Formats: sequence, structure tokens, C-alpha cells
Amino acid sequence: MTETGLILVVDDDETIQETVRAALELDGYQVVTAADGAAALGLLNDLAPCVILLDMRMPVLDGWGFAAAYRGREAPHAPLVVMTAAENAQRWCREIGADACLAKPFELDDLYGAVERFCRQAA
Repeated sequence: MTETGLILVVDDDETIQETVRAALELDGYQVVTAADGAAALGLLNDLAPCVILLDMRMPVLDGWGFAAAYRGREAPHAPLVVMTAAENAQRWCREIGADACLAKPFELDDLYGAVERFCRQAA
């Protein structure tokens, strides 16, 4: 069962991690971050986020590898929202079956909209 208001941000860019964390925490969410897909998979042993915000190009285990490994785990699965600056962002989203896509740089309203689509705001 997913936790209301818990979000996992998987991105190797610390500035993006902290910007997204700060914005979402101000909006009442709990945020956990990971710098790559392997670290994120390890965190998911103890966490059940309502959504996973996922970068695609990362060291160790990229977004494609993370999505395949995550979907290979026992359900339930949180929705995946891809965050990428790539020109072909929409294609990458389709390749991994992402639930939504945010093209970097994105507006905070777009971030909030994507998260609110999958998570009830924490009380």
C-alpha cells in the first residue's frame, strides 16, 4: 500500500533533488531522494511512495534499468513520472511505460500537477 504524501525523487543532479524536495515539502509532502536507480531500489525495500519522480540518465542504474527492475518486483507499484531534459522525452516516457512526463526545465505548477494527479496531499 502506498503512503499518502510520500514521494521518491530519483535524480543524480543534487540541485534538482533539493529544488524538487523543497517545493514539494512546502506543499505538505514527505520527500526521499536517491542519486541513481540502484539506490532508489534499495530504498523501496522500506518505502511505499505514492509516486516516483524519475530522471532517465543517471550513473550506476539509469531510468530504463530502474523501471525494468521496479516493475519486476512484486506489486503494488507507484506511478512513474519521468523528469528529463532530453529532446525525445515523450518517446522515453513511452519506452518505459511512464504514467506522466515532465520535460526539464519544468514549472513548479507542472510538478505540483503531476504529483497531485497521483498523491493525495498530506494533511
